[in-house]
Amino acid sequence: MTTTERTGADRLAVVTGASGTLGSKLAESLLSRGWHVELWSRSQNDAIKRLTEDHPDTARWGEVDVTDHGSVTRAVRAIPRSARLELLINNAGALNQGLFTMEPPATSEQMIQVNLVGALHASKACARVMLGRGGSIVNISSINAVRGHRGVASYSAAKAGLHGLTASLARELGADGIRVNTIVPGYFESDLSSRVTPENLQRITRRTPLGRLGTPEDVVSAVEYLISPGADFVTGQCLTIDGGLTC
Repeated sequence: MTTTERTGADRLAVVTGASGTLGSKLAESLLSRGWHVELWSRSQNDAIKRLTEDHPDTARWGEVDVTDHGSVTRAVRAIPRSARLELLINNAGALNQGLFTMEPPATSEQMIQVNLVGALHASKACARVMLGRGGSIVNISSINAVRGHRGVASYSAAKAGLHGLTASLARELGADGIRVNTIVPGYFESDLSSRVTPENLQRITRRTPLGRLGTPEDVVSAVEYLISPGADFVTGQCLTIDGGLTC
């Protein structure tokens, strides 16, 4: 069964980091296609309020800290029984820029916890529900995982971990009809990229063959493909969306 087929139950997707620029766009895309969406974030903001107000019957916010296994487990247990969990998008992320040798240990640990451990917790809890029923897990990584950049070592290490997670889970969960893939975005307009200096953004744009930064819609379109019937035979893959920056 594909993630786009309707069953007797409501199709349900979980989006972590749903309060961010990309998370809210991903949720909006799913809601417009008839999905029920669990919006996970540590706090509400205008984006969450807008989604729940515009889609009162299909969008539900949950206060979830993905770095806390108990918080994730409770959120999965709270999913309505009428819903069928078919999709997890591991989108929660955090970025700190600074020289690695000067980075406080707490910051290094935060990068690993939010960007990698959170995805481990969410994937484990959701995959347990999907076992024997099928589904899809999509991780949101970064080109920093495959191309070294100064000042983001801990962030890059955490995102690279998602690639290993993707390959291993694709093999482990494939027999249960669960596909696992990763989107690898380049620099695009988001909460995280807003912390990059204008000078660096201009330099990145000049080095990008397509001559522009990405947009959240570029990433959303790639996710839409990975959860479509056209990608039913795609698993264990890392799809780079960067305008050619890493080519």
